[in-house]
Amino acid sequence: MAEGDNRSTNLLAAETASLEEQLQGWGEVMLMADKVLRWERAWFPPAIMGVVSLVFLTIYYLDPSVLSGVSCFVMFLCLADYLVPILAPRIFGSNKWTTEQQQRFHEICSNLVKTRRRAVGWWKRLFTLKEEKPKMYFMTMIISLAAVAWVGQQVHNLLLTYLIVTFFLLLPGLNQHGIISKYIGMAKREINKLLKQKEKKNE
Repeated sequence: MAEGDNRSTNLLAAETASLEEQLQGWGEVMLMADKVLRWERAWFPPAIMGVVSLVFLTIYYLDPSVLSGVSCFVMFLCLADYLVPILAPRIFGSNKWTTEQQQRFHEICSNLVKTRRRAVGWWKRLFTLKEEKPKMYFMTMIISLAAVAWVGQQVHNLLLTYLIVTFFLLLPGLNQHGIISKYIGMAKREINKLLKQKEKKNE
């Protein structure tokens, strides 16, 4: 058991170190994005929503085709991948890189590796469910996809994408400030109250 834990820890450290090396040119930008996404200042949440709203309003106004939209998005990623490592040190100043910043960069990369592992783990569980319980897998997939299809039919694609992107960009700040755990706790208390009331009525 201990050997397995040590092996997993060493593998996580190796993957994190590899990711740090790959993203070294994006270090300053990632630290700035981390501060924004964790709402280190009060005006960051409205700024996030404002930027996202502006981007989606531009897309709505231009109304590009799917092919044009995907091409422009990939072109933007290519430009960012080329320009960010060149411009970031000049803008932020790589000579001001501190131990605290390096530690935070390491934590960000470690969290990214853990998130990727969780996603792969869920994917493997899905295929395990398919092999072990094919009927449950089939019913789960059909119901889930039907629900998603129904929501997509009821809500405009662009609006739905806007809501999803906004939620995921606000999610780190919501977690950081304990807002999600607060409302989950409230929901659990309300559910417990309803269950207790139901038990009293049954008695």
